[in-house]
Amino acid sequence: MSYQQPQLRDPRQRETDLSDRESLVSGHGHQGKSCQCTAVFNVVNSVIGSGIIGLPYSMKQAGFPLGVLLLFWVSYITDFSLILLIKGGALSGTDSYQSLVNKTFGFPGYLLLSALQFMYPFIAMISYNIITGDTLSKVFQRIPGVDPGSLFIGRHFIIVVSTVTLTLPLSLYRDIAKLGKISLISTILTILILGIVMTRAVSLGPNIPKTEDAWVFAKPNAIQAIGVMSFGDLFENYCRSDDLVTFGRFCYGITVILTYPIECFVTREVIANVFFGGNPSSVFHIILTVVIITAAMLVSLLIDCLGIVLELNGALCAAPLIFIIPSACYLKLSEEPRTHADKIMACVMLPVGAVVMVVGFVMAITNPQDCTHGQEMFYCLTSPDNISLTNISHSHLQLTTQPSLSNRSIFQ
Repeated sequence: MSYQQPQLRDPRQRETDLSDRESLVSGHGHQGKSCQCTAVFNVVNSVIGSGIIGLPYSMKQAGFPLGVLLLFWVSYITDFSLILLIKGGALSGTDSYQSLVNKTFGFPGYLLLSALQFMYPFIAMISYNIITGDTLSKVFQRIPGVDPGSLFIGRHFIIVVSTVTLTLPLSLYRDIAKLGKISLISTILTILILGIVMTRAVSLGPNIPKTEDAWVFAKPNAIQAIGVMSFGDLFENYCRSDDLVTFGRFCYGITVILTYPIECFVTREVIANVFFGGNPSSVFHIILTVVIITAAMLVSLLIDCLGIVLELNGALCAAPLIFIIPSACYLKLSEEPRTHADKIMACVMLPVGAVVMVVGFVMAITNPQDCTHGQEMFYCLTSPDNISLTNISHSHLQLTTQPSLSNRSIFQ
């Protein structure tokens, strides 16, 4: 294992580097603008891509009113955490998260951060595979003449095929800028998905019975919602016989597939920095990519429930990365008085993050949420036109059990 100690550069050298960059940009203006657009599309795809569609899951966990408040609070905390990282970098003379933690807590801290930075996108890759398999299997079941029980439209087969034919080739790029066009397509598909969701909110709303606890201010699982605030599968709430939603599912599955390579890029970059000094050879680059994607695929084939994956990822990875580590670095480096606003805020964020991590993990293990994978919602059985192809043979059994489901939230 090789590890390179971050080096501080002389200010004059930084000025030289800056002038070189300015010359490069002025000499290739169009290329610079293109790179900026690519970066924007990649950021939008990573942040919004498949995440915007699943906020209802965290809202269900916390209660809608409290969930909205928590969403704004988590957004503020994330923004403030970035500010602490920037201030910590200025205090330590470093310019990256890894080098800041190394400067503050030494090599053990660097390894811990690297492990968290690897696990967070890696678990996200597993989640993407689960969503892809669940979503596209319902799409292919709607093809006329296709046997709903066929192996070739099953979630396992879809995960393997999509991995081999799409996500693996796209993830082999070494330059993330080349994913810019892919991210643009994903963003456009996300806009289409939002349009479909809003359309169905208007058309289906009057036909769905109100949930008794839909407007409860807070629920016991609010801690888990803080860790998640990520993505669940909103399309599980729609009937499989709905053709418009089927198109939306197809767009959603493609969006998830196109977002996957960005997460893979992050996991590979972490491993490359720790073991290869940040610049592995082409052979090791390919091998590393194949190993990471294969591992994520195998795990996703074994796990059938998305909720537990999101909760564990939020509690064990997101909370330390956002709440704990930036606060700890700033508190150790800053020489401001204890009454300084930034120090007070950091002192609050650190224990709150620890509570979210510990309590969220314990609740995810001891109080797992019901997994409704593949189950048709009760309102899809109220009309013959809404009975899905895969539930015809079981409709009588499900109709006898639906009264107990009528009180469940539609945000599964």
